[in-house]
Amino acid sequence: MKKRKSEADTGSTGRAARAVVAGGPSDIALGAGRPMALIAGPCVIESREGCFALARKLVALARRLEIPYVFKASFDKANRSSLKSYRGPGMEAGLQILSDIRNELGVTVVTDIHEPWQAAVAAKYVDILQIPAFLCRQTDLLIAAGETGCTVEVKKMQCMAPEDMEQVIAKIESTGNRKIVLAERGTSFGYRNLVADMRNLLVMREFGYPVVFDATHSVQRPGALGAGSGGDGKWAPALACAAVATGAVDAVFIETHVNPPEALSDAANAIPFAAMPALWKKLSGIAAICRDGARKGN
Repeated sequence: MKKRKSEADTGSTGRAARAVVAGGPSDIALGAGRPMALIAGPCVIESREGCFALARKLVALARRLEIPYVFKASFDKANRSSLKSYRGPGMEAGLQILSDIRNELGVTVVTDIHEPWQAAVAAKYVDILQIPAFLCRQTDLLIAAGETGCTVEVKKMQCMAPEDMEQVIAKIESTGNRKIVLAERGTSFGYRNLVADMRNLLVMREFGYPVVFDATHSVQRPGALGAGSGGDGKWAPALACAAVATGAVDAVFIETHVNPPEALSDAANAIPFAAMPALWKKLSGIAAICRDGARKGN
């Protein structure tokens, strides 16, 4: 694998080679030694009221702990296991809710898209377009997202080697867009199981773009419930700690819910909101140790 160089390359210290400005009301920037960010929210918009309520809690937490924060929610979960699974309020209603959260709460917002035509539409309402792992090789989708000028966060497909993300990056870069963020969400480990290989974070960091660790999807068990995915949410905090300890993480992605058992999507993986303050304090403490070690050359 050929390592990508940039004028800000810091080698293997665990810092991204360039800063990517996600923008939005909170003007978030990832990488280049910036503070580790939190990307969090419900898996899917369940209702306007519920989404706003959780967003307010997360924004208040981020401000209290001085966390660079991005709100995440999906307007449509197009890749649910079952035809009968809840997908969300749909594009028009969902994007309006996300836009209102963005503007009223002053927070940067990310949502996922599934088809090329959705990119230009969603870009009018949110700041970051997320490419689901299953779709990260879809050339037309990547190019459409890149052409919007928005920051594009791409999740590595569960069956891909991290080195293969170089071709994904090249597709987005072909549009002239360098606002790219790479996310690790686990690798297929037999049927209906994932493993979080921390080496993936280090490999993807060498491409010179910020890296995100998706803690809750990394403990998912795809299709394990037959008509839905299961998971081991109780292990997500431990994996998040391990990922941050690599020194190669610029943000941690966590799906959270006030009452995870009642969540309409990914209930088995979501972390209770009540656990978020203590978890983030632990993660930020680990990140601080890594930064100190990097400064001392250890």
